[in-house]
Amino acid sequence: MATAHKDTQVSDQISIGPRRYGRSMETRRLGRTEHWSSVAILGGAAFWDASPEATKGIVEMALGAGVNHVDVAPQYGRAEELLGPQIALHREELFVACKTLRHNAKGVRAQLENSLERLHCDAVDLYQLHAVTDMDELNRREDAVEVLLQARDEGLCRFIGITGHGLTTPKTQLEALRRYDFDTVMLPINPRLFGEPDYERDVEALLEEVRTRDVGVMAIKAATARPWGDRTPTATTWYEPYRTVEELTRGIGFALSTPGVTGFCMPGDIDLVPNVLEAAGRSVPWSDEERTQAVEDVRSEPPLFVHA
Repeated sequence: MATAHKDTQVSDQISIGPRRYGRSMETRRLGRTEHWSSVAILGGAAFWDASPEATKGIVEMALGAGVNHVDVAPQYGRAEELLGPQIALHREELFVACKTLRHNAKGVRAQLENSLERLHCDAVDLYQLHAVTDMDELNRREDAVEVLLQARDEGLCRFIGITGHGLTTPKTQLEALRRYDFDTVMLPINPRLFGEPDYERDVEALLEEVRTRDVGVMAIKAATARPWGDRTPTATTWYEPYRTVEELTRGIGFALSTPGVTGFCMPGDIDLVPNVLEAAGRSVPWSDEERTQAVEDVRSEPPLFVHA
């Protein structure tokens, strides 16, 4: 499994296909896990129905760019099955994270064991409660949390976390941290969402608690443009993503400049991977003025999440 390190430079010059990446992939400490994660996290949803050949190529591309963290779930189609052989080949290089949507204790345990088998792992580095968006869902996952805690004690996972989608996610995760000893959180962060004052306030409150507890933070939806609405999707993501390096740099740069954020999960479309890696390689500190401008630039975009 990937080990903690403090070297934020992977290589001086990385060649991926026709592109040449002159900057190394930045790494950041993922809270008390002590893993120094690449700021770009390979999202398993991209492999929903990929071919084994495409999966191998994308994994090698990501590794070549300095990615050392992969996040997958049983709900991502064939992703576990396709990624398993590649994880087996590169286990020492990768921090492997997985998730569960289940509530029943026996069901959660069975799903964890099945994921371990598919991923060719004796243990994963991080196991997460998936898609806990509101307080009602957090309450329904009480038995599932106990399974995660036990799995961590048994060594089937090294750390446990919680993920969520939606406007009530940061407030829900704040309560989850007060109830349970989670090591990480994963939540949506992008300029359009920070145009919602209540959401920005709730994220700031969560990040303050995160700092106190030394919890790792991962962003999702950094590359989100807008909902598909009535239009025919032209990508495999459930939302329309940004595509150009410049647009992706705005969303990714915003997420990575949010204090406390370690990295972002790459969008679930393998065709976007080259541009996303290039945008991630451009990560630099942002000023408050640049963050404010990014919010203004996308304020007219329709919201991804419906207000409660």
